[in-house]
Amino acid sequence: MTTLLHIDSSARSGSSGTTAHGSHTRRLTDRFVQQWTSRNPETEVIYRDVGQRPPAPVTGDWIHAAFTPEHARQEWMKETLHDSDVLVDELLKADVIVVGVPMYNFGPPAQFKAYIDNIVRVGRTFGFDRSREGEPYWPLLEGLGKRLIILSSRGDYGYQPGGRIADRNHVESSVRSAFAYIGITDVHEAAIEYDEFGDARLAESIAQAEVSVDDLVSMLAGPSVVGAVPSLRSGESCNVLP
Repeated sequence: MTTLLHIDSSARSGSSGTTAHGSHTRRLTDRFVQQWTSRNPETEVIYRDVGQRPPAPVTGDWIHAAFTPEHARQEWMKETLHDSDVLVDELLKADVIVVGVPMYNFGPPAQFKAYIDNIVRVGRTFGFDRSREGEPYWPLLEGLGKRLIILSSRGDYGYQPGGRIADRNHVESSVRSAFAYIGITDVHEAAIEYDEFGDARLAESIAQAEVSVDDLVSMLAGPSVVGAVPSLRSGESCNVLP
């Protein structure tokens, strides 16, 4: 059975398709998950809303605990790493990771950066050994067949590769870099632009992004199942941090 990890990071609640001033990225991630589960109704979906419930930022104590060998950790260290361990466990379980990451001031939201800082973990998602020949770091999730889908939104336009302000886009590149570091390199993307304009160009960009999402699902999830009922998001009831 496939496990799909659905992550939203927008500070906006609700989807732009159903809620006034709702999130475009939530609109795209919801669409992806609904399309996926209609094709694969047996999929287990874990939902994580870091936009509304952001992970705690990394602290000095967190770093001390993470770099202490597991067998030598004191109780306070285990408690410090507990929420990070939950996030890492979800990532390890997932076959498909769908992340909604809007552009905030040219990069990902701080909430999503906090998520990244919690799942890039020495000994859990990447290895580190000073005595190792060559690079002392290596990815621990490489070769596991995990797929990452980055669904973004931008107020302006022209952030795509080759676009008028592509050099200011630090969303997809930073997300790709972090996940590649831990071994997840099968990455797919779609994005909405023109949000700040709110005119026909925004409507067209939304429509194009939704087509891209549908195409991605068709490519990655296989043929549709007629009459299938989407599965529940298991994380909404039991996999969301308080």
